[in-house]
Amino acid sequence: MLDLYHNDMSVCAQKVRMALAEKDQKWTGHHLNLRAGDQQKPDYVKLNPNMVVPTLVHDGTVIIESTVIAEYVDDAFPEPPLKSRSPVERARMRIWTKQLDEGVHAATGNISQAIAFRHQYAAMMTPVQFEDYVNKIPDLVRRNRTRENVTKGVDSTYFADALLRYKKLLADMDASLANGPWLAGEDFSLADIGFAPYITRLDHLELRGMYETKHPRIAAWYDRLKARKGYQEALVKWFNDAGVKLMREKGAEAWSRIKRILDA
Repeated sequence: MLDLYHNDMSVCAQKVRMALAEKDQKWTGHHLNLRAGDQQKPDYVKLNPNMVVPTLVHDGTVIIESTVIAEYVDDAFPEPPLKSRSPVERARMRIWTKQLDEGVHAATGNISQAIAFRHQYAAMMTPVQFEDYVNKIPDLVRRNRTRENVTKGVDSTYFADALLRYKKLLADMDASLANGPWLAGEDFSLADIGFAPYITRLDHLELRGMYETKHPRIAAWYDRLKARKGYQEALVKWFNDAGVKLMREKGAEAWSRIKRILDA
């Protein structure tokens, strides 16, 4: 039995849903409204003290951390494999997925909060309620980032560095894709699943200009991903129309500012 605690637009939840979809595994969903603070409710904190999604419960065993969950899914349900048979490609795959937890995910949160999500918080919470929400975030670094990104928007001190982290990421992805159709080489893998939500987020924020012209291999890779049944089931099926509309609107407004930072 598989129970997945997730959110429709969370990049981490999208990654795990795609791993499950590629395995054709059925699961029982428990959707959390992150802006309303569902992840901070006591029953969920017992499952995931980090107060983030997703959380997978498999036959009573709780698995947290999306990169770990995705590998667990591949190990628990071996067919079709989401790791290459080649040891070299497996190593490349893990170099890619490791990056998500070592800066890329934080950069994505900074960009998304500063451009779009801050407007969701403002619509749902008073300043006092927001401060109470932020103070419950267990990780101090994430707490400070969230507070500044939401209150200062693109003037957040975290914003420019997050864009530059993406600039490097996109150059690295493009170089890697020169060696094969997928990030680790010839075989579709957890690396591609891992990064699918992050390039999708750039798309939703109207930041395709960061890769479409300079890195056409990424655009082609993204098209290959979107053609997969797993992408359609795990991401497209769960797209929140209001959330995507907000991201597109606010991302388009911020693009000229973003381009100046990238070109500097």
